[in-house]
Amino acid sequence: MERIAVYCGASEGNDDIYKDAAIKLADYLVDHKLDLVYGGGGVGLMGILAKEVLNKGGKVLGIMPHELVDRGAACDGLTVLKVVENMSVRKEKMLELSDGCIALPGGPGTLEEIIEAFSWARLGDNSNPCVFYNVDGYYDPLKQMFDDMTAKGFLTQEDNDKLFFSDSLDDIWMFMETYIPPKIREYVK
Repeated sequence: MERIAVYCGASEGNDDIYKDAAIKLADYLVDHKLDLVYGGGGVGLMGILAKEVLNKGGKVLGIMPHELVDRGAACDGLTVLKVVENMSVRKEKMLELSDGCIALPGGPGTLEEIIEAFSWARLGDNSNPCVFYNVDGYYDPLKQMFDDMTAKGFLTQEDNDKLFFSDSLDDIWMFMETYIPPKIREYVK
């Protein structure tokens, strides 16, 4: 693994634990010589994460739609900022350029991006592991939702096991290092 896509909020949240987690993840990436691929923002957890990676000497590749760049949302000083047509292209590019996906706490955009990455893995369009950095139990309700999907027959246990929730960066790294993509879904009529 060389590059990790991180999805996270353009807000900091209302508890310093989220900011601290973003800094901890940034330090972990740099310590393990992993480049950051992210949405390119300079605010919220996105900005905290990117600036910490840069301050520690790491590399940061931002992918941002031109409409957000035009609004001044881009982080200054990134190693590379790729400006793309729209959010769909951004998500596709982030997956293409990374070897794993991690979601820090965030809002609907964060959730949508990591869920799409997981969904694409089940279709065979994303070989990257998908992980929720479950800071202070933030993603516990979502984990329960995936367990409910499985119990009710909308998700196989095998595919559910391909999605990882943890507040331990060492456990996250171990999951990512040993990850085997899900079997591509086949449909029987």
